[in-house]
Amino acid sequence: MRASSSERFIGLMSGTSLDGIDGVLAEFSGDRLQVLGHVARPLNAALRAQLLALNTPGDNELHRAALAGNGLARSYAEVVEQLLQECQADKSSVVAIGAHGQTVRHRPGEFDEVGYTIQLNQPALLAELTSMPVVADFRSRDVAAGGQGAPLVPAFHQGVFGQAGQTVAVLNIGGISNLSVLQADGAVRGFDCGPGNALMDHWCQLHLNQPCDLNGQWAASAAVEPGLLQSLMTEPFLAKSPPKSTGRDLFNPAWLKARLQEFPDVSPAQVQATLTAFTAQACAQDVLRHAADCRSLIVCGGGALNAELMRQLQLALPKVTVASSELHGLPPLQVEAAAFAWLARRAWHGETGSLQSVTGARGARVLGCIYPA
Repeated sequence: MRASSSERFIGLMSGTSLDGIDGVLAEFSGDRLQVLGHVARPLNAALRAQLLALNTPGDNELHRAALAGNGLARSYAEVVEQLLQECQADKSSVVAIGAHGQTVRHRPGEFDEVGYTIQLNQPALLAELTSMPVVADFRSRDVAAGGQGAPLVPAFHQGVFGQAGQTVAVLNIGGISNLSVLQADGAVRGFDCGPGNALMDHWCQLHLNQPCDLNGQWAASAAVEPGLLQSLMTEPFLAKSPPKSTGRDLFNPAWLKARLQEFPDVSPAQVQATLTAFTAQACAQDVLRHAADCRSLIVCGGGALNAELMRQLQLALPKVTVASSELHGLPPLQVEAAAFAWLARRAWHGETGSLQSVTGARGARVLGCIYPA
């Protein structure tokens, strides 16, 4: 199927932060992308709890996962309906929906040299509920080809944020953080840095009964504990060479609890300040290692809305201009959803969506399975 001069795709993203679903209606004209509308919808509390629980082993997982996938598909369908209404668009004008699903396990290359990645979803149900084609399951083909299956957004970042003759770094801070290095010569690299919002959000929920540290205000109210920060920074994943990817399989409450045992006198506010510094330092460290010549760091994802985290990133990278993706034409909460609209379009036309230089697979692959309307 050859691309026409102008096409519309919907992209749906529910990331590792588990804070909600972002949906965009994107129009593609050649290589040009225009977001026509954006809907951000919080996850139902019960569904969020189910998805969070499925990130760790438990009883009756197959049954619970199947029902959670159904629930997520229903929530996706509500976002699609709201998006079409707000954009005053008819579903017949949209080629397909790109639905990422919810990652609950990510273990590429482990156990049997192939490993696996699991994104809960029910794309067949989503196709039934919306009467629209759905493209889903974007990561597993790359893993089957020996890749990490993540991150999948660097090629999209290159098209949207790349600048000829300049090295630009794009940092997505969701539950987990990932970095795209768009090199001056056109080469692209990308990998997961490690922690993003997941640990900070968990600590906020635990101590303030709030889903996140709004604008980083709690973290900004206390001092970083240097010893704890140094301990967190010894996590071996941070020193691994790319390609590499991670998730809540590693950076989870049990991981944090084990490291806090050596620091019983650190206050909850100090822990939050230190977790914020941990995310900033881990990301900045990778920018310095892998994009030393970049002078621009474009930040997207929910972390771009955390003023204290952005401040710490700038402090850690004094020679780099750290700015939200909003200043580069695409608001931070729209970037990943737009990326999965872009990936859905690539799959629809039988075009590769992955980069060997990013995931380490045996080659670029067409990513995603198509579920007809």
